[in-house]
Amino acid sequence: MSELARNIAVVAHVDHGKTTLVDGLLALSDDADKRKSLDRAMDSGDLEKERGITITSKCTSITWKGTRINLVDTPGHADFGGEVERILGMVDAVLLVVDAFEGPMPQTRFVTKKAFELGLKPIVVVNKIDRDGCDPVGTVDKVFDLFGELEATDEQLDFPVIYASGRDRYAMEELGQESDNLDPLLASLVENIPTRPTPESTDFCMQVATLQYDDFLGYVAVGRVTSGICKVGDRVLRGQEGGKHETFRTQKLFAFRGVVRNEIPSASVGDIVGIAGMKELKVGDTITVPANPVFLPTLAVDEPTLAMTFRPNDGPFAGKEGDFVTSRNIKQRLDRELRSNIALKVEEGPDAGVFSVKGRGELHLSILIETMRREGFELCVSQPEVILKKDDAGNLLEPFETVLVQVEESYSGTVIEELARRKASMQTMDNMPGGRTQLTFRMPARGLIGYRGQFLSETRGTGIIYTQSDGYDKHVGPIRSRSNGVLIAQDLGEANTYALFTLQERGKLFVGTQVPVYGGMIVGIHARNNDLVVNPTKSKKLTNFRTTAADEKQVLTPPIDMTLEKALEFINQDELVEVTPKNIRLRKKILDHNDRKRAEKSAAGA
Repeated sequence: MSELARNIAVVAHVDHGKTTLVDGLLALSDDADKRKSLDRAMDSGDLEKERGITITSKCTSITWKGTRINLVDTPGHADFGGEVERILGMVDAVLLVVDAFEGPMPQTRFVTKKAFELGLKPIVVVNKIDRDGCDPVGTVDKVFDLFGELEATDEQLDFPVIYASGRDRYAMEELGQESDNLDPLLASLVENIPTRPTPESTDFCMQVATLQYDDFLGYVAVGRVTSGICKVGDRVLRGQEGGKHETFRTQKLFAFRGVVRNEIPSASVGDIVGIAGMKELKVGDTITVPANPVFLPTLAVDEPTLAMTFRPNDGPFAGKEGDFVTSRNIKQRLDRELRSNIALKVEEGPDAGVFSVKGRGELHLSILIETMRREGFELCVSQPEVILKKDDAGNLLEPFETVLVQVEESYSGTVIEELARRKASMQTMDNMPGGRTQLTFRMPARGLIGYRGQFLSETRGTGIIYTQSDGYDKHVGPIRSRSNGVLIAQDLGEANTYALFTLQERGKLFVGTQVPVYGGMIVGIHARNNDLVVNPTKSKKLTNFRTTAADEKQVLTPPIDMTLEKALEFINQDELVEVTPKNIRLRKKILDHNDRKRAEKSAAGA
C-alpha cells in the first residue's frame, strides 16, 4: 500500500444515516465497481438486512484522488456499544453523523465520550438536511453543547462541520451552497485528519479489533498495524500477555476495497488489514514477532448490565425441531461467540447444563438467541434480569438508563404515568414540530423490561423510544411486574376451534387452531391477574340430537404473534421462552400443575 491512509470510524445514533452515507462514499471511490448498485452494502448479515440496523462493525476503504481512506461502519444501537468500543483504538478520527431533525441522541453521547477518552478528533456531519422541519444550525449548537458537557479539548471543540444528505448523496461546507456530490465531505476528511506518526519500533505488531471466519482459511484477524511490516509467509506470534500463545506463518493478507476483500503481498504501519493462518483467535489478541514479542493492553469495554439463563429444552417437544439440542452444543456455541463478542460474558449456572449469559441489553442478547435459532439450536431462555452490585458501604446498586421518548402529544400523559409507575423520573419535556413531544427520563433498567411492547401499543405504533446506559445508582425497591396472569394448557394435544372459541372470552390467545400444545405451555394472556389452567384441546361431544346452537359459526380472533423480543419482554421469573428453528413458545419453568402448586406453597412458606 503506497498511499498514505486515513483511518476513520463512522459513528452515530441508530437511524441517523451512517450506512447510507457510507454507500454514497463507496460509490465515489476511484476503484469502485460502477456496475454494482450499493444499497446498505455494509449491512451484510441476514438479521441486519431484515431489521435495517447495523449489528457488527465492518471495515471498508475507498481511494479518492490518490488518497486511501479506511472506513469502519459501526452499530448505532446502544446494546452493541461493545462493537464501537473495540474499534476506536485503530482509527485516527471519528465521523460523527447527526440527524438534522433529531439532533444529538443518547447513543451520540456514548460514542462521542468513548472517542474523546482516546483523544480522537471528531468531524461532524449534519445529515438529512433535506428533511422537512429540520434545524441544521440548531443541531450544530446542540453538538457543541454536548462536546462541552463531555469536557472536550479545545482542539476537539474546533470541529469541522459538513452538511449532507446521505440519501441524495450531496454535501456542502456551508448551508446554501450548490452541490451534487459528496466530494466536500471527502475533501474535509483528507484535510482535517492527520495520519499517526510512524513509531520508532520496526517490529511488526497488530491488535485484533474484530474477526471473520472463512470456510477455507479459518479465522481472519482484522486490525490496524501499529508498527513494522508483515508479509505473506512471515512467522508471527498470536496471544495475550500471560495467556496462551500460538506461532504461525501468515497464510494470506487482505485489504478491504469497497465491499470486497482483496489479497495483498504485505501490510505496513497504519493499514487496516486481515491476516489468516492461525488456528485459534480472540478479539483483543496481539499479533507480533516471536523474537521480540510486544503485547498490547487488552481491549476494555463497559460491563454488561443484563443477564438471562440459557438451558437445554426439557419440554415434551424437545429435539423434534432442532439439530443442536444438548447442553454441550449450547456451551460450544457460547464459547465460540465469546471469541468475537467481547461485551458478552458467560458463566456456569446454578444447575448442571444451565448457563448465565450476560450482555448489554435485551437486543444484544436477543440477537444472539435469534442467530443460534437460525443455526439450528433448540434451547430455553429465562426472563432478562438486571445485574446488581454493592458499593463500599454495602448499599445495593442497580443499573440505570437514560430514556428518550418521542410521542404524539395526546399519548404523552399515558407514557409519563406508566414510566412513573416504573420508578422513572422525568428530566426534560420539549415540544417538537408536527405536534409531537420529546421526553427524557432516568430510570432503573429493570423498569424497562417488558415495556417496549406496551409502549408501542399505548402509542398506537407511532412512538419512538431510545435508551442508553447511565451507570449504577441506589436500588429503588420493588417494581410491579406484568399485571395480567396467563392461560396455561392442561394436557398434551392439538388446539381446536371449539375449545379456543370458549377460551378467547377469558383473554387473548397466543395459539390458533391445530397448533400442538402441552401441559405447562402458555397459550394466552388471562384477562385477570391470576394464572388459569385451561384445556385448549377439549373437543365437542357428538350426539344424535341437532339444535340451533349446534350450527352456529364459531369465529376465532387471530392469535397474538409472539416474536422473540415480545416473548422475552412478556415472561415472568417463573416462565421460559422455548426457542427452536421453527417455533417460539412460552411455558412455565415447572410444567406439571401439581408440582407448580407445591413449589408456590413452599416459596410462600419460606
